[in-house]
Amino acid sequence: MTPGSPKPASESESLAGIELVIFDKDGTLIDFHAMWGGWVTDLGRDLALATGSPIGEALRRTMGVDASGRVLAHGALAATPMARLRELVVELLRERGSSATDAERAVASAWRPPDPLSLAHPLADLDALFSMLRGAGRRIAVATSDDRQPTAATLDGLGISGLVDGIVCADDGMPVKPAPDMVLHLCRTLGVDPSRTAMIGDTPADLLMGLAAGVSRRIGVLSGVGTRGNLAPLADAILPSIASLLDR
Repeated sequence: MTPGSPKPASESESLAGIELVIFDKDGTLIDFHAMWGGWVTDLGRDLALATGSPIGEALRRTMGVDASGRVLAHGALAATPMARLRELVVELLRERGSSATDAERAVASAWRPPDPLSLAHPLADLDALFSMLRGAGRRIAVATSDDRQPTAATLDGLGISGLVDGIVCADDGMPVKPAPDMVLHLCRTLGVDPSRTAMIGDTPADLLMGLAAGVSRRIGVLSGVGTRGNLAPLADAILPSIASLLDR
């Protein structure tokens, strides 16, 4: 199957032959905008207090968030590790005239990662979905651009950590999306060949990662920041959300 020609729904939505299903987290398992949209607004407010200068609009441009608070598919916030996002904010303050010391101090005072518990709104009955997949003999993993501590806290808070066989996160010390390393690491760790693996995500970076790793199935979901237009050329199937997997 080549990029740009999604399979018919009846064929492509099946996970026949798949032994490992790798999910992205934000925008795929949980609501991306509920988690991150307001965070950028709050960060801009706190940075303005710390620097004495309004910065909200410039911060939205840097992060890739539109005026309504929706995260853009190709923006930094869509698939960039938290450590790099923090660096981008420091760079933004430096560009606006702050010294290195003042920029670091302002970011340190304003930087508060989103609460992974209160803001994690699942996009499906994850317990039912993961139980169904495991009941069919499939293994489950999560590959995310978020850090390990909030990822683990989110899965624990959602009550599904015991159903997940592997997790790989942005601060685990390997190249991040769209590099194939996260997928290949999970495949090696869990003993499943990429040819028996599916990658499910809401961004082009998720699907490009799966493509580079040689997974058998790349499934895009429209529940996050991606659109049909930018996911379809990279996907074998497009679903409204992972909840559709429960309706097969």
